[in-house]
Amino acid sequence: MKPMSIPARIFIGLVLFTGLASLLQAFSEDVTTGLPRFLCYLILALVSSGLKVTLPGVTGTMSVFFLFILLGVAELNILQTMILGLSAALVQCFWGAKVRPNGLQILFNLAAIATAIAVAFSAYHSPLAPALGNSLPIMLMLSATAYFMANTLAVACVIALTERRALHKIWKECYFWSFPYYLLGATLVCLISYINKSMGWQFSLTVLPVCYVIYRSYHLYLGRLETEKAHVEQMNSLHLRTIEALALAIEAKDQTTRAHLQRVQHYAVKIGQILGIEDMELEALRAAAVLHDIGKLAVPEHIISKPGKLTMQEFEKMKIHPLVGAEILEKVDFPYPVAPIVRAHHEKWDGTGYPLGLRGEEIPLGARILAAVDCLDALASDRQYRRAVSLHEAMDVVIGESGKSYDPRVVAVLKSHYRELEEEAKLDKNKTRPSTEFKVTRGGGPATGVERASTDDYVAQIAAAGQEAQFMLQLVKDLGNSLNLVETLSVLAQRLKAMISFDAIAVYECRAGLLIPAYVEGQDQILFSSLAIPIGEGLSGWVAKHNKAVINGNPSVEPGYLNNPSKFSVLRSALAVPLEAMNGVVGVLTLYHARADAFSPDQLRILSGISSKVGLCIENTLKYQELESFATTDHLTGLANTRSLFPRLESELARSKRQMVPFTVLVCDLDGFKQVNDRFGHVTGNLVLQLFSKGLKESSREYDVVARLGGDEFVVAMPGMAVDAVEEKVQAMSRLAREAGIEACGEETVTLSVGYASFPDDSTDSDTLLAEADRRMYNMKKLSKSSRSRMPLGEGRATLVH
Repeated sequence: MKPMSIPARIFIGLVLFTGLASLLQAFSEDVTTGLPRFLCYLILALVSSGLKVTLPGVTGTMSVFFLFILLGVAELNILQTMILGLSAALVQCFWGAKVRPNGLQILFNLAAIATAIAVAFSAYHSPLAPALGNSLPIMLMLSATAYFMANTLAVACVIALTERRALHKIWKECYFWSFPYYLLGATLVCLISYINKSMGWQFSLTVLPVCYVIYRSYHLYLGRLETEKAHVEQMNSLHLRTIEALALAIEAKDQTTRAHLQRVQHYAVKIGQILGIEDMELEALRAAAVLHDIGKLAVPEHIISKPGKLTMQEFEKMKIHPLVGAEILEKVDFPYPVAPIVRAHHEKWDGTGYPLGLRGEEIPLGARILAAVDCLDALASDRQYRRAVSLHEAMDVVIGESGKSYDPRVVAVLKSHYRELEEEAKLDKNKTRPSTEFKVTRGGGPATGVERASTDDYVAQIAAAGQEAQFMLQLVKDLGNSLNLVETLSVLAQRLKAMISFDAIAVYECRAGLLIPAYVEGQDQILFSSLAIPIGEGLSGWVAKHNKAVINGNPSVEPGYLNNPSKFSVLRSALAVPLEAMNGVVGVLTLYHARADAFSPDQLRILSGISSKVGLCIENTLKYQELESFATTDHLTGLANTRSLFPRLESELARSKRQMVPFTVLVCDLDGFKQVNDRFGHVTGNLVLQLFSKGLKESSREYDVVARLGGDEFVVAMPGMAVDAVEEKVQAMSRLAREAGIEACGEETVTLSVGYASFPDDSTDSDTLLAEADRRMYNMKKLSKSSRSRMPLGEGRATLVH
């Protein structure tokens, strides 16, 4: 158990007193009443107490013997139920326990059970029972709810006070999920009680299989929680790899930083836990503690490492690093607010800090914690410009700044715990993080496709930390600069070339069960651009399917490439990593080299460190392209919609003006389309629109603008189209309309009304051209309705004749 605070001791004492009082009061009952039934229930409760599960997030277990407590509430007296419940609880503490509880824990658990039984009995025999019609189901539901609340809240409260965590979060996450089982237990006990009245109490023996079923459902539910937790931890490791790579950039600037960052992170996270920071904010603080000085990359080396006091000008330059760090981190898609903490970690409680001059509660709590902790550790560490002071002296300096530079509440917590935190930091210093790198051994990956990985000196790679850090930082910025996929991947290829030697690079996109090349550069570019690799096949397909990297695999196993003499290549090794985003693997990044065993494990580490960012970039780009398409394309016909029509008209008209060529706008409307919908239905009407749109698009030139204006109205804008060629175009469009109606409806159902306007004869403004063409189209429609026969182009006809 952790050292207990005074409130925790008081609460435990209160629970012990209440439990003892409840037990003493129960001794007024006779334990021998209905002795055979009591002994049977006791044995069943003791057996069921072994059916227990470990609770998530806390050190504790839960079993299903509460069913027999509810049965005791309904059929036994309070003393017998107390004996039954306390005996089962005692057995639960020791039966199969991985860690045996101490005496205080046992007494607290027994006292909490005794209090909960007393509360359940009071609820069952409540004065409200007559008002509720002495309904057994209702009283058992009340009793089960009262027992659940009293038992779980007592345990959750002592955990919250001992571990300094929020009570409502512990109760909700660790216990509330089991409440439906208590209600189910009340239902079962109600059913058993009814049957016992007609068949005798011996029927209760059948409840033991039910206990096992409830236990199994407990076990399966918590197992699923553990699986989800493992997945979350795996996703967090992706973020941590990026954070660690970015931290190397800081280390390249200041060699004293690494140990400082580790201690600051440990201190800050522990202080945050004590102050009850929410989980997301705590994760933000964890990341910010490592990355808070990343903005020093924008500060010249001679200022950072200067052995003396900075000049005013140098200090002004140093003051930009919180803003620069925040700007860098805003381009990283963290799921928690890291940048605000980094931006404000040099703000002061009294408002005299920088860069924004925030004061008091305006400063994020994570930044207030980081500021105090950062100062404490900086004073206690050697620097180029001064020797370290003792930790006690450093703490005195921080205390002296309480209420001025630092939040008094943060300083008070730090003062109470800095010694134990320093001891914990020393213990953590030599701990190493397990590697997340995946190495494929011969036979462990795609058939005939994996060769032995080469190994380089890791220390030699660390010597290049400055270059790697600069690469990571620049890459993070570059990936957020464009939503054009080819542009972004081109920049990625250039950046990677500076870090990893390769002869070809291919970025494959997962699409409909295939890996399709999204970007290829280097040797055999045409060969790799032509591949369509089924997921699960070949080297890159295996990586996509299993979400694991391959180092020094054989490129010749890619489908469409293997054993094909026409596609021979001299490439001999490949380094491939999966590109994972929010919705799973979205692609594969593969580097190829002409030399066998060309790639090192450290190069795999670098590639794995950026893979999640590249994956998210690809996912975001594809989503943007999809949204862009939805925003500019009519979903039914696939033609340009009104949103994209007007900018394109403006652009094409401007080009026609520059080149002094004619520009003609046609507006057309399907006559009889309403009757199609009325006679044949809207599905057939939609088919008419789709067939006509397809024909219209195919019969137009590549650079013509074809759009759906709305309903059954369409626009065709034709740069360079002379007026004397319009009649032929209109005749072709009319044929397309009639053919679409015949194909969809089996008979001639629709005709076409068309109006046109042209530059420079009718107007020099795109809106006026469109409006004039629309007006002429409606004039033609009126003439068509009056004559019920095909007419010329209306007012536009006069222009043709002229």
